[in-house]
Amino acid sequence: MPTITHNKLVRDKIPEIITSAGKQAVTRVLSDEEYLAELDRKLNEECAEYQADKSLEEMADVLEVLYAIAEARGYSVEELERVRAAKADKRGRFAERIFLEKVVE
Repeated sequence: MPTITHNKLVRDKIPEIITSAGKQAVTRVLSDEEYLAELDRKLNEECAEYQADKSLEEMADVLEVLYAIAEARGYSVEELERVRAAKADKRGRFAERIFLEKVVE
C-alpha cells in the first residue's frame, strides 16, 4: 500500500474519514507553538485556494481558520466579531468600493 505524506494541519474529523475509507491515518497532537505556526500556514493555504477558486466553500475555510487562530491566541469568536464591528463603525467597511490612488500633501 502506497504512503502519501501530507505533514499539515487538518480538520478534526479527517482521521476518522480516512479510517472509514479503509486507510490508516498517522497523526500527532501539536504543541501550542506548533499549532499557531501551522494555523498561520493553513491560513496561507486556504487563502491561496480561495484566490484560485473564489467559491463560498473556500471563503468558509478561510473563516474557520481565522476562528481557530483567534481561539488559539486566547480570543473568542465573539470578541473577534466585536472588534471587527467596532473597526467597521470607526473606519468603515469595503462596501463602497473606494480605491485610494494617492494622497497629496
